[in-house]
This record gives sequence, C-alpha cells and structure tokens, in this order.
Amino acid sequence: MCRVGNNLRDGNTLLCAVGIGIISCMTVTETSAPTPSPVTDAPGLEAVVVSGTSPLANGFGSRFFTDDDYRRFHARAPRYDAENAFFAEDFAELVAAGYLKAPLPERLGGSGLTLAELAREQRQLAYWAPATALAVNMHLYWAGSAADASAHGLAEVEWLLADIAAGRIFAAGHGERGNDVGLDDSQVRAVPQPDGSYRITGRKVFTSLSPVWDQIGIHARDDSDPNHPFIVHTFVRRDDPGVRVEETWDALGVRATASHDTVFDDALAEAYKVVATHPVGPVYPDYVGTLLSWYLPLLSSVYFGIARRALDLAILGAQTRNSLRRDVSRHAQKPAVQRQIAQAEIKLEAVAALVESVTRPGTGDWSPLRALAAKEFATTTAREVVDIAVQVVGASSVSRRHELERLYRDVRTGSLHPPNTDAVLEIIGAVALGQG
Repeated sequence: MCRVGNNLRDGNTLLCAVGIGIISCMTVTETSAPTPSPVTDAPGLEAVVVSGTSPLANGFGSRFFTDDDYRRFHARAPRYDAENAFFAEDFAELVAAGYLKAPLPERLGGSGLTLAELAREQRQLAYWAPATALAVNMHLYWAGSAADASAHGLAEVEWLLADIAAGRIFAAGHGERGNDVGLDDSQVRAVPQPDGSYRITGRKVFTSLSPVWDQIGIHARDDSDPNHPFIVHTFVRRDDPGVRVEETWDALGVRATASHDTVFDDALAEAYKVVATHPVGPVYPDYVGTLLSWYLPLLSSVYFGIARRALDLAILGAQTRNSLRRDVSRHAQKPAVQRQIAQAEIKLEAVAALVESVTRPGTGDWSPLRALAAKEFATTTAREVVDIAVQVVGASSVSRRHELERLYRDVRTGSLHPPNTDAVLEIIGAVALGQG
C-alpha cells in the first residue's frame, strides 16, 4: 500500500504519518511484455505520493468500483493496447456495476450523479484504464446531458433516458474527415421525409464503442432549402439496414476504444429522435449547449487522470531509483528532478481547479467558454505533464515494458477531440477581443 501524509525527514529516509491508498505503488511494468523488468533499483525503500489530486493519496471512494475492480481494469489495459482490442471484460463489469446509468435519475434506475460527481469518477477510472474511461465517456455524456435537459425542459428526451435505463448503449458520431468546424456544419446529409424523419447518408469517424453501441447520436446537414441550410441533431439505430461499421481503428493511443468508422447509406433517423436543429454556424440551441457542458468537463477529466498516473509513476520511480552522484543517493534528491516534479504538480493543481469549476453552474456570457477553455487547458497540460514524467523517469519510460510508454501515447489524442486546439483558441480569442 502507498503511504501518504505529513512528510518528515530523517536522514535519507522519507517518513509518512498516515497510511492510505490503493494498489501496489510500483505496478508500472506492462504485464503483456514478454519479460517484464523491474523499474526500481533500490529495493526495500518505501515510495510515497502525497498530492491530493492523486488516487494514491486522496482517499477517493467510488460509488461503483472497489480497489479490486480498479486492479483488474489496470491489469487488462496493457493487453488491450498491445492487441488493439476492445475492452470487453471491462465493459461487462461497468455495465454490471450500473456505471453507464450513473447520471440517470433514481426514478429510472440511475444513481443521479451530478456532473461534478461523474467527472471525479471518470478521473479515477482514467487513472487506471485510460482507454476504457475515454470510450465510456462518449456514452456517459449523452446520459448526463439528457438527464439535465429533461430536468430543465430543454428537449424532448424522455425516450433517450428510457433507452439508456433499459441498457441501450449510445455512441457519439460527430467526427468527420475534412470537417474543420465541428458542430457548425457537416458533410453528412440529412434528407427530410414527409413524416418528420430523416434519411442520413455519409461517414462518421472515431465512433468509439463500435463493438457495442446500439444507437449513435449525430449531427448532419439538411440542404432542403439551399438558401437556409441547417444542422439536425438526431440518432440512428445500429440495426438499420443503412448502417455499417468499418473497422478502421489502429491508432497511436487509446487503442482499446475501438473507434471505428460508421457509414450511413440512406439510414433512418426517426422523427421523435430529432433533439435539436440550428442554422449552419456556431448558433447552438440550449440542448446542444447542455451537451457540450457535460462532454467537455468529462473529457478533460479523462486526460487529467492519464497525466496524474504518469506523474505518480515518475514520483514513485524517482524515490526508489539509485543515483551514482556523490551528493545524493536517489534521483528524488536531485534539485533538477524536484523542480520538474514541482512544475508538474502545479500544472495539475491548476487543471483540477479549472475543470472542477466548470462542473458547477455558471452565469454570464463568458461562462459557456470556460468549458472550452478547460478542455484546451486540461488536454494540453496533460501532455506537458506526461512529457515531464518521461524526462524524470528517463530512457526506460519509452520501453514497451513500462506503463509510461502507453500513457505517453494515450495522452497525445487529447487536443484532437473536437473542438480541437485551433477551434477553441479562435473562439475564445475572438470573444476576448470583442470580435465574436
């Protein structure tokens, strides 16, 4: 167990007054490697993590998972990554625990988690199994935003809540090749039908949960009035004959998400599943705003979890790694290492504060932009922190046998999620300069 608490110095020994935490501190070798090598060379020394943003020190108690659950998720992650395999065993356990219904109201069999509560759960899950957390994020934000929208009368989404309560899995279909404006426009076409339904044709990329989703939420363009095109937000069933999944996913990181392409060929989107429409451009109705207000903080929380895990690996390794220098015995005693760890801790404290702040309701014209700012800051800072961790750990960190190598790859995708860095900076910059 990791021991944390009030630090006391006694010569070269780091003592701690309180003992809490979960999982062996040094579970940092990838179990899928043929011959895992030890990552410590100072056996017998007890490494510690004291940061309040770390699951090894903050005493967080999940409402869904035990320490043993997290151990299993963590142990499977290397195999999923190495085999480019979907997290099937993890997924079954998440379903059994009721996690995919977490934000639903209790009247529908959910746990009624708030955005802040769910963000903390996602941060914890991502710490141990990044790809698992990222993929289920794409279902959870539909569930959370629908519960929120229903409670505030923003959209007719009782059917969506009922389907999630019945165990249906929802995927997100917003990524498109060549679409650099996100929800403002679409290359997928929605052709209106006399009964109010739509026929959908086109391709969506990066649709996580591809092996298991039942319905996919998309945005598509209705050009029936060429002078006034608009965007339709709706859902399509997987079993529609006009839907097929093309297994295209073989990526650098978060490989277990199984984010394959989804292709629509005159697929049906039923009339009652249209949850929002708006003109082409950044003019979003309240429901879409609610959707983003859940998606962005939850996504930020996942990448925070990845960075926190990477930093903890660096901290633990530095405390148990010997040095040949005459003035120190371990790497943790080097001023350069201490400086790097301090910089990383400060960065994560700032991310935690910003992300947690946007999980609470805000007011004013600037409020909606803070979630965008949090996403950009969290994902780019997470990448910076992982890079620091790599520098602290050294060359061993890029070995396939080291957990940090996988985290280094996983964190790279953060700023690529829509809206990407360019889009976020352009929006915030324009508004700040009075041009928006």
